[in-house]
Amino acid sequence: MARRNSYSAWTRLLKSTLKPGRQAQGLARKAIAASRPRMTTPGDWIAGITMGAAGARRFRLYRPPGVTSRERLPLLVMLHGCGQDADAFAASTRMNRIARQHRFLVLYPEQDRISNVQGCWNWYETRNGRARAEVALIMKAIDQACLLHGADRDRIAVAGLSAGASMAALVATHAPERFKAVVMHSGVPPGTASSTATAMQAMRGRRGPAPLPAPADPSVAWPALLVIQGGRDGVVAASNGRATVQLWADAAQAKAGRPRTQQRGQRHPMVVTDFSRGRRIVASFVDIAALGHAWSGGANGMAYSDSLGPDASRLAWAFAAKQFAARAAD
Repeated sequence: MARRNSYSAWTRLLKSTLKPGRQAQGLARKAIAASRPRMTTPGDWIAGITMGAAGARRFRLYRPPGVTSRERLPLLVMLHGCGQDADAFAASTRMNRIARQHRFLVLYPEQDRISNVQGCWNWYETRNGRARAEVALIMKAIDQACLLHGADRDRIAVAGLSAGASMAALVATHAPERFKAVVMHSGVPPGTASSTATAMQAMRGRRGPAPLPAPADPSVAWPALLVIQGGRDGVVAASNGRATVQLWADAAQAKAGRPRTQQRGQRHPMVVTDFSRGRRIVASFVDIAALGHAWSGGANGMAYSDSLGPDASRLAWAFAAKQFAARAAD
C-alpha cells in the first residue's frame, strides 16, 4: 500500500506554491531526501543536462546492458510528480526493469527546485509561457537521447504521474508528430488551467478542459492516449481521468467500447474502456476504484506508490509497444 502520509505531505507541498519560501524549500528537500533510492537495475544510468529559455534541467537515461552503437531502441519518457526526482520515480515505477526485459530506453527529465520549490512541472503556467519553456527543455532532452544514445525517433512515447502526467499531455499536444503514445497517470487534461489558482480548481474537478484542437499539420494525428486513474484519489479528482479520455475521443470522433473488468491475483481490480475509430484505438481508460494518488503497482514502501494496484508500468509499456507496432505496419 502507499504510505498514508504521502497524500498529506503532497498537499502541504502543493499549497506551498502559493507562498514559496524557506519552509516550502525545506519540505521539498525532505520529501526528496526521504525517497531517494539507488539505481540497482543492471545497465547504464546516464546523467545529462539540457538548457534553454527556462534555464537548465538535469535528466537521467536508463540504457539496458549490451546496447551497441548501431542499435536504435524505443524511447519512453517518464515525467515524475511533485515531491519526486528521477531516482525516486525510477525506483517507484520500476520501469527500468521492464526496459531491461523488453530492451528500450527510459528518459527521466527532472524538474529543479528553483523553478518549482516542490519539484512539480509547471504544466499550468501557460499564460506566462513557463509551461512552453519547460516543454522545450524536455524536447531537447529527447533530442539528446536520440542523437547521443541511440533512441529511435520513430518510436517515442511519453508518460507521467500527477503533475508529470499533465506535462506529458502538454508535451504530446505541443509536438504530436514526435510521439506515438502518451500515458497519463492521475493527471489533469490539457487546456484546463493557466495559473496556480485555476490548477487547484482543475485538480478538484471544478474546471473542464477546452476542446482539443486539430494538430497544425492535418496529416498528423494526436498520439494514442492511455489514462490510468484512481477512484480514491484525494489530490486529483477522478473525474479528470474520464474528461481527458473524452477529450481525445471527441477530437477523433471515436466511440467507447464495452467496459471490461480485469483483476490479477489479489491486486485491485480495474475497469478498462477503449475508445476506437474504426480499428484504431484512440484512447484507453483504466479506472481503478480502490487506488488513491499513487503509481499503481509501484514499489512497496515508497511515497506515491501503491503495490496492490495493477502494474501501471507494464500497462504503459504494453500500450506504447502496441502503438509502435501499429504505426510501423501502416
